Amino acid sequence: MLRVMTWNIRTGGRDGGGADRRDRIVSVVTAQRPDVLALQELRGMDATLGGLADRLGMEAYLARSCFGQPVAVLVRPPLRVLRAGRVRRPFHHAAARVQVATGAGPLTVFSTHLNPYSGGRRRMEADWLAAALRRTGGELALLAGDLNTLEPTADHTARLAGLATPYRRRHLRRDGRTVDTRAVARLLDAGLVDLWPRSGGDEPGGLTVPTRHGGAEFAGMRLDYLLATPALADRVRAVRVVRGGDADSASDHYPVLAEVDLTAG
Repeated sequence: MLRVMTWNIRTGGRDGGGADRRDRIVSVVTAQRPDVLALQELRGMDATLGGLADRLGMEAYLARSCFGQPVAVLVRPPLRVLRAGRVRRPFHHAAARVQVATGAGPLTVFSTHLNPYSGGRRRMEADWLAAALRRTGGELALLAGDLNTLEPTADHTARLAGLATPYRRRHLRRDGRTVDTRAVARLLDAGLVDLWPRSGGDEPGGLTVPTRHGGAEFAGMRLDYLLATPALADRVRAVRVVRGGDADSASDHYPVLAEVDLTAG
């Protein structure tokens, strides 16, 4: 069984005041032991991600950012990496792409972090990702990351009403009333499957923010997703948000973990 996890670790695991959360991040990842780990918000880690990966017993593949923060995919041996790179588009943050060998064929995993400020830009970035997924040409692919987008199938009126105006605007269309769910909707329209409904409903709506670490810009939201091609979704056996212990304070986002019926190839 292959374990895949996505996590926005907030500003490289360090706060502006100097607080270092990296030991807690390592604790959470070590406890969950994912085989593939998609990380976002790797500020200042262009040269140090390798050290974190060594502590986790994984290999890191970083995608640098021109405007925001890097993202990465980490892979645990014995998974064999076939190719790695980034999606070469002007994302606000970035998108990393790693393909690994499995017993059922190549699995391509994308780690991304969509624009936090503009729904229009998020929609454009989603289109770039959908095109990159089509170019993989394979049946097994996963898009993982902080999509900064509310899910299209839920009513978000109440939660948005509690946000301060600048943060509420991030999730509204230009008319100031319509909730902007276009980025995730575009990816679902492209044929991807949202894996959260396969969790069995044992978590409160799959909410991934905020944690006890804080997050004034959040109001009990699901912003972190695992979206899979149908062939991969059929192999998913469990999905859950990782809560409790160090996960409550290691970041302002909770990790999302999926167990997939695949083996290293």
